[in-house]
Amino acid sequence: MLVSAKEMMTKAKAGKYAVAQININNLEWTKAVLETAQELNSPVILGVSESAGDYMGGYRAIVGMTEGLMEDLNITVPVALHLDHGTYEGSKKCIRAGFSSIMFDGSHYPIEENFAKTKELVATCDTLGISLEAEVGAIGGVEDGVIAAGECADPDECKSIADLGVTMLAAGIGNIHGKYPANWAGLSFDTLAAISEKVGEMPLVLHGGSGIPEDQIRKAISLGVSKINVNTECMLAFQTTVRIYFEEKKDLIGRGYDPRDIIGFGIEGVKATVREKMELFGSVGKA
Repeated sequence: MLVSAKEMMTKAKAGKYAVAQININNLEWTKAVLETAQELNSPVILGVSESAGDYMGGYRAIVGMTEGLMEDLNITVPVALHLDHGTYEGSKKCIRAGFSSIMFDGSHYPIEENFAKTKELVATCDTLGISLEAEVGAIGGVEDGVIAAGECADPDECKSIADLGVTMLAAGIGNIHGKYPANWAGLSFDTLAAISEKVGEMPLVLHGGSGIPEDQIRKAISLGVSKINVNTECMLAFQTTVRIYFEEKKDLIGRGYDPRDIIGFGIEGVKATVREKMELFGSVGKA
């Protein structure tokens, strides 16, 4: 069954490793992530953006699909189903649909409004046993049409949101969604250290985990990051693997035109990427 991310976050913070949030896009993607997590005995968080929710037919469909896969595949590692960058209304819809974890992204609101909406959602999630992630300081790049430059969060604002009782906190430290440009300045570890000092035992979340150099990932984990989001690298791995399928004309051999063969071949690239990230983040064997 799906679980809140609270326990896995507490353990990750104490153990100085990070749990991967892998965004899912369809049934095959979800199956691949679940199987890899089980193989590596790693906890995992399945991320669902609102646009991915629409693409997959709605939040209830995603809950049913995930729970069905977990039962049929005999998945025993902790799995949280998490709304990624949710709006206020989207958060409520996912709570009603049966998600076990929610990210409310109020970073684009004035801090007072972000504070008020987050406080209300904390009360609801606490009552239902759902974990809640909040954000301070917009993460750079494009996420569901919202464009932001990788700004750094104010440590005092981070503490104000953390003190509301959220489960985990996403704070902008120069990270961005999507591909990192050649002139990217890197993560601001001074900002991360200041935020970590302010919020104490609060697990921190690093968005835009695709493409950040491994040494920066390890340093971020050492400074309190307990959850790292990965999406773009999985998409690129799928794209690259599917291209190889067609370049090698596998679609012309036998029933190579079968979409199960095409997608299944591409999914092997996703699995390899998920495995690589779980090993880097240190979550292998931590279920």
